[in-house]
Amino acid sequence: MPRRSNVATATSALAALGALTLLAPNTARADDYDWLDNWPTHVTFSDGTDLGLVLRYQYDLNDFSHDDDKFTDSHTNRRKYLGFYVKKPGVYDATVYYDFQSKQWQDAFLRLQSQAVLGDDFGAIQFGQSKTPVSFEGVTTSTQTTFLELALPSQAVYENRRIGIDWAILRTHWLASLGYYGENMEGKDPGHTLAARAAWVPLHETGRVLHLGVAASQERPYGVVDALGVQQPATASFKTPPEAGLTTVTLISSGTLTDVDHINRLGLEEVWINGPWSIQSEYLQAQTTFNNGKPNYNVNGYYAFGSWVVTGESRQYHDGNVSNVIPSHAWGAVEFALRYSELDLNNGRVLGGTEHDWTAGANWYLGTHLRLQANYIRAFSDRRGLVINPHVFEMRAEIFI
Repeated sequence: MPRRSNVATATSALAALGALTLLAPNTARADDYDWLDNWPTHVTFSDGTDLGLVLRYQYDLNDFSHDDDKFTDSHTNRRKYLGFYVKKPGVYDATVYYDFQSKQWQDAFLRLQSQAVLGDDFGAIQFGQSKTPVSFEGVTTSTQTTFLELALPSQAVYENRRIGIDWAILRTHWLASLGYYGENMEGKDPGHTLAARAAWVPLHETGRVLHLGVAASQERPYGVVDALGVQQPATASFKTPPEAGLTTVTLISSGTLTDVDHINRLGLEEVWINGPWSIQSEYLQAQTTFNNGKPNYNVNGYYAFGSWVVTGESRQYHDGNVSNVIPSHAWGAVEFALRYSELDLNNGRVLGGTEHDWTAGANWYLGTHLRLQANYIRAFSDRRGLVINPHVFEMRAEIFI
């Protein structure tokens, strides 16, 4: 399909989705866009127990240029989450949902509050599948991220979801967690991981936040038994597309690393919010150790971005993470953001390449359940002398409850 007609088709589809949010009269308040709040999406019982629906739908467009024909333009569903939650404040909560687009289970866990059992708050214990903690962007819900896709180092280093048990405690000015995880619910990525996270929040007020955190983990992957019954050594791989979610093409990659003993991950995270302005950054590192005496393989990268909510609202912060702007205007809230990210996969004999990206983004929040996004990315990569510097234009329309 020609690129321009592809963009036109997808833009029309996104515009149609966006137009559905604009049918309210000119006298509408900001909360009139939250018509989903009036749907029977949850029910609250007399004892405070809340049972409800989890729904996340995203429709994306990716358009590439200056890419030496390495990428294919696309527009399709990005995520189609459906699930349920049940919670009793101060006692427990449980969530399970499935992505019908990737055909994978997402979060599926039960969390118990210690205060309900012990009388004092010593934190919460969680059982089931959830996100591992190394990568602040990675643990941020996909409907709450400032940009369409994670930054380069987040995509390469983040371990994603695993089945396990973890403990977490939250206070106004600090938080901590500790977890032990195995494989995921698809039976992939066998092995075990020990992970911890801590953060100091010296400034924690409405519209004013300073969050400084560190997360670390050690993963010990297991080898698998092949179809012939032969035990294969554990492997690992670090790679990422150029911050585009509708392609599997990567510009830099470590390739498959074999005979892996363990992988140590480290993340340093920072968030500053001051009214409509905010800055977020991370440094991420992964060190792979081998059983056969080969030198360690080290991966590292970082990103930093700033955002400005033109309409005056602030990014939200709670429970040690960020969430979307809540509009205070009848036509919603508008946010502009600029991100720089960098990833280095060259180390020793492994020449995986280097890449740095600039991403400019715009977000339009229509109530608390609808959002339209646009990103423009300039990627610069070099792998073994092969230089490819694509331009990427992305759009997303999403609805979530």
